Amino acid sequence: MTVPGGARLVLATHNQGKLAELRAILEPLAPGLDPRAVISAALLEVPEPVEDGVSFVDNALLKARALSMATGLPAVADDSGLCVDVLGGAPGIFSARWCGRHGDDAANLRLLLDQIADVSDPHRTARFTCAAVLVAPGQAGPTVVERSMEGRLAHEPAGEGGFGYDPIFVPASEDAPGGSGRTTAQMDPAEKNAISHRGQALRALAPALAELLS
Repeated sequence: MTVPGGARLVLATHNQGKLAELRAILEPLAPGLDPRAVISAALLEVPEPVEDGVSFVDNALLKARALSMATGLPAVADDSGLCVDVLGGAPGIFSARWCGRHGDDAANLRLLLDQIADVSDPHRTARFTCAAVLVAPGQAGPTVVERSMEGRLAHEPAGEGGFGYDPIFVPASEDAPGGSGRTTAQMDPAEKNAISHRGQALRALAPALAELLS
């Protein structure tokens, strides 16, 4: 495996949109930072670890530690999911495979809707939760942050944007008096990122990343 020259931080994702988001968050905190200093795992041949942790933090740590060990660089990873109150916090860490197979968004969403079909609006509360971590060689310990976006689950999907459970998640800000009642799938990406659990977590982690890169 060859790490690109100039790389100083690697993000555990193959999604270039997530990489652009992290670079944009870091830009005002680390003026003059070369974009090539922050890369994604997509540029590297690094096997993905088995995510067998019992929490979002556990799984994020697994990914960040594996990536940092493989590359010798500081690594950032996140793990997230939907936590529904009437289901005791499920699907949680199993959000991406709630239907029994990984990544079938439509089946996951439909199963969840069926499970809470008889639950009235006041009890359909839920939150998206994200844990983001930084692991760096020589660092005494990982930097860990966890953030959530509160909301309520709609009865039927609405919107074409986002992914996963976005079509049924109505953020608290949209559900409040004066809100439009939109799901996160009906919001444009910049609007969603401004309030999302993942955006919040990365912004909370950003000062530590900027210090590391300065």
